[in-house]
Amino acid sequence: MYNSRFAGLGYYVPENVVTNDDLSKVMDTSDEWIQERTGIKERRHVIKGEETTMTMGVKAAEQAIERSGLDKDEIDFIVFATLSPDYYFPGPGVMVQKELGLKRTVGALDVRNQCSGFVYAVSVADQYIKTGMYKNILVIGSETHSPGLDFTTRGRGVSVIFGDGAGAAVLTREEDNSKGILSTHLHSEGEHAEELALIAPGMGRHWVTDIIKNNDPEETSYWPYMNGQFVFKNAVVRFSEVIMEGLKTNELSPADIDMLIPHQANLRISQFIQGKFKLSDDQVHNNIMKYGNTTAASIPIALTEAWELGKVKEGDLVVLAAFGSGFTWGSVIIRW
Repeated sequence: MYNSRFAGLGYYVPENVVTNDDLSKVMDTSDEWIQERTGIKERRHVIKGEETTMTMGVKAAEQAIERSGLDKDEIDFIVFATLSPDYYFPGPGVMVQKELGLKRTVGALDVRNQCSGFVYAVSVADQYIKTGMYKNILVIGSETHSPGLDFTTRGRGVSVIFGDGAGAAVLTREEDNSKGILSTHLHSEGEHAEELALIAPGMGRHWVTDIIKNNDPEETSYWPYMNGQFVFKNAVVRFSEVIMEGLKTNELSPADIDMLIPHQANLRISQFIQGKFKLSDDQVHNNIMKYGNTTAASIPIALTEAWELGKVKEGDLVVLAAFGSGFTWGSVIIRW
C-alpha cells in the first residue's frame, strides 16, 4: 500500500471584512464581548450575488493545483467538504469539476461533517490513494455561512463566530511509507446531534414551505443553534483524546509535534489544548482572530497559512484535529 502526501495547498477568503464593531451596529454586542468569549476580531463575508461556496472552493483549488506542480487533468478525484452547498443537491463537487474544466469525467464526492469535514475528507482521500485506486485527489473545504445567520441580538451567540472562506489541498501518492499521512482517526456521537445543529429548512421534521406559509418571525428552526458551553466542554475532551490516539498509534508523544493545526472553532479551545500538550506558540497556528470559524474551510486555510509562513517544513510532524456538529471529531497525523 502507498502513503499519501500533501502536494499543494491553497485558500481563498472574500475581500469583505466584517469587524466586531460592524456587528455591534446591528446587534447588542461589542468588540470586547466577542473577543473575550471567542478571540475573534474580524471575519470575512461574501457579497450577495458575487461569491458562493463553490466559486470560493474553485479559487482555492486552482491555487492548490498550481502549487502541486500537477496539470489539472492529472486530478483523479474530488472530495468536497461543506455544510453550506450552493444547492441542496447536487453537491458542489460536480460543480467544481465543471468549473475547473477537467477534461476527464472524474468522480466527485461530497462530505457533510461540518467542522470535522476537512479531516473526514482527507481521510477518505487518503484511503483511496493508499489502495491505489487514485493517484492525485483534490480535497476542498469551503463555507458560505453569512447568508444563513441571524444578525440580531437573539442570534449573536452564533452569528458573531462564523465567517466565509475556502481552503484546498492536492493529495498525491507517496511511495516512501515514512512520509505523508501516517494515520487518520474519525469518531462520532449522534446522541448530541441537536446541541449544534440547523434543523430547517427542508430537513428533518421541518419543511421550508411550511415556514414560508406560516411566516412566523419567532420561528427559529431555520437559524443555527449551538449550546455553547456544552459544545466547549465536549470539544476540549475530544480534541485531546483524538490527538493522543493518533500519536500513540504512531508511537509518538506530544513532544514530537512540530505543528498543530486545530479547527478554528474558538481561540479559547485552541489555547486550552495548547496548554494541555505544553506546546509553544510556534507549535500551534491559529487564525480565528482574522477569519472566524469557517467550519470545513478552517483547517485548510490555517494549514496553508502556516505553510506560507514557513512554519511547516519537510520532515515536520504535523497534526490536524477537529471537533464539531454531529458530534464528530477526528485527527490526521502527517510526516511532512
